[in-house]
Amino acid sequence: MEFTLITLSPFKRRLVYVSVFEVLAVIFSTTILMGLSGSDAQGSLPVAIMVSVAAVIWNYLYNTLFELWERRNHIMQRTVRIRCMHALGFEGGLILLCLPIYMLWYSVGVWEAFVMESILLAFFLVYTFLFTLCFDKIFTLPQHALTKPSEA
Repeated sequence: MEFTLITLSPFKRRLVYVSVFEVLAVIFSTTILMGLSGSDAQGSLPVAIMVSVAAVIWNYLYNTLFELWERRNHIMQRTVRIRCMHALGFEGGLILLCLPIYMLWYSVGVWEAFVMESILLAFFLVYTFLFTLCFDKIFTLPQHALTKPSEA
């Protein structure tokens, strides 16, 4: 059985990635939030959508600011330490954005909202890894992105 991979331009690839990722994320988040809050889909779908929109906006804003910080500090290589700082900063900011949403929507305290967000973060750690793995198997990088600069 032969499987044809799909090659898209970098912009289209990113657009397809975020679109499919977020649609599935909303579906999965709604299901998880239903279980955590004891609400139905009508009670959890709006929260999942709000959190998804917040995550996309935060992702764009945070990465823009992080790259600006890298340029200002002449960071030439993303070491493990830099990647850890990036991940912790992103997730910390996302928690600060999401906690008030859970608290207001579900009328819960900080601790319960934090538990909800922690469970979702653990889920998204696995989901992001698996989604990206599958996405990369289906949507290949353009050939120019696969060659090293010295080979181009």
